[in-house]
Amino acid sequence: MKDLCKKLQVTADGSHTLFIPEMDEHYHSVNGAIQESSHVFIQAGLQQLMKTNARILEIGFGTGLNAFLTLLNTNIPVEYYTIELYPLPLDMIRSLNYGKMICPEKEELFFALHIAPWNTPVKITDRFTLHKIQGDSNTCTLPENIDLVYFDAFAPDKQPEMWNQAIFNKLYQSMINNGILTTYCAKGSVRRMMQEAGYSIERISGPPGKREMLRATKSYSSLR
Repeated sequence: MKDLCKKLQVTADGSHTLFIPEMDEHYHSVNGAIQESSHVFIQAGLQQLMKTNARILEIGFGTGLNAFLTLLNTNIPVEYYTIELYPLPLDMIRSLNYGKMICPEKEELFFALHIAPWNTPVKITDRFTLHKIQGDSNTCTLPENIDLVYFDAFAPDKQPEMWNQAIFNKLYQSMINNGILTTYCAKGSVRRMMQEAGYSIERISGPPGKREMLRATKSYSSLR
C-alpha cells in the first residue's frame, strides 16, 4: 500500500480523490468525495450525537477529509483519534482542493491536520484535539470510551484484512453505550460481523451513487 501509485482525480462534485491503479480503487466515491464524506460521517454520524463533548475514532486517516469536515462542523469539544498505517506525503496533500472548496478562509487548518506530528495529541483549534496514531488498526491498542467511529477503510474486496470479526469486536469494546459506528459499506457480510460483535444495525440511505450504507449502535439492548 505504501509504495503504490496514487493519481489525483476529480469527482462528480468537483472535489478531488486519489486513485490507486494497482488496486483499481479510489479513496472516495467518484460521485463526489465531499458529498460522500459529509453524508456518511457528518450527517449520519456526528450530527446524531447528543453530547456536550465527543471522542471520535476514525479507521483510515487517508486524505484527512473526514477530520477536516468534523473540525468545521462540530460545535462541541472533540477528541479526534485516527489510525493510519501509511500516511500520505505532504506534496500529495497540498494538491488536494478540499480546503479551497469547503472553507477557503480555514484552509490552513486542513494542512495543520497533516503537519501535526504522529502519536501525540495536538490541539488544532479550541474545540478540536487531534490524536494521529500511525499503525495497523488490527493490532494497535484502540482508545477507550469512544462515542463515534468512522469506519473508512478501502472496500472489503480491495482490503479484506480490514473487515474482519476481530476488529469489529475490538471497536465494540472500545465504545461507550449508545456509541455509533458509520460506514459507507452495506455488504451483508459486514452487517453480520457487526451484529455478531453486538451492534444494533440500521440500513440507511447512502450518499449519491449508493443506495444504502450501514449505521451501527452499541445500544443497551444489544449489550452482551
